[in-house]
Amino acid sequence: MKEKIYTIPLTDAFMANDECPFCFVERKLEQDAIDFILGSAYMESDIREATDQLGFCRHHFQMMYDYGNSLGNALMLKTHIIKMNRELSSHLKSYKATPSGGLSLFGKGKSSENNNSLSSFLEEKEQTCYVCNYYKDTYARYLDTFFYMYKNNPDFKDLIRNSKGFCLHHLKDLMNEGERSLNEKQKADLYPLLFELTEQNMKRIEEDISWFVDKFDYRNKEADWKNSKDAIPRSIQKLVGGYPADGPYKDSK
Repeated sequence: MKEKIYTIPLTDAFMANDECPFCFVERKLEQDAIDFILGSAYMESDIREATDQLGFCRHHFQMMYDYGNSLGNALMLKTHIIKMNRELSSHLKSYKATPSGGLSLFGKGKSSENNNSLSSFLEEKEQTCYVCNYYKDTYARYLDTFFYMYKNNPDFKDLIRNSKGFCLHHLKDLMNEGERSLNEKQKADLYPLLFELTEQNMKRIEEDISWFVDKFDYRNKEADWKNSKDAIPRSIQKLVGGYPADGPYKDSK
């Protein structure tokens, strides 16, 4: 299969023999994003302007903290908090108590737009994250690459067929993108393969986790673990994606 620069990471993900090639891609992109933002990018004014505006989600704040580079974390936090405090102040000053019979935090009713402005502002801030944007945009391009390779590279279908399939989360992404990227003939060719892989590998995971449980029966004490020792994290990955057994991603410098 002839490789191009943008197809190599996806090919590598399939060759890794992972439970889901797109989990593999997504983890690499997320780690690259953390390497980038806490490498030297935090010193660039345009990057800091973006991180000040978008901030970070809880998950990626935790990743950044675990990664290390205290100065990089502190510099981004400093300017982001300065901007947040400035914006937050105006919302706090303009907030008015909910009138009697209006919408309370947990109650029913209807409140004015002004009364909701503070919670709307905080909700909006929870929905933005520089790292999420950084790697999700690239991940979307790899979804495009998947369908480009499927349509233009006959050998790529063998890579798919010989893989362990996909987690259910990324299968959903493939199905959604497939509806936009494939014609009816291509869908009729690819979808049965994806469905067959899904059924086979979900059954394999079921057998692995079942044997893991059975190993706790005293009668199976001396029996071989087979492929079940890591069945718990692999089962979780197949169901929702990700790598639950991974430790914190740390700066390797």
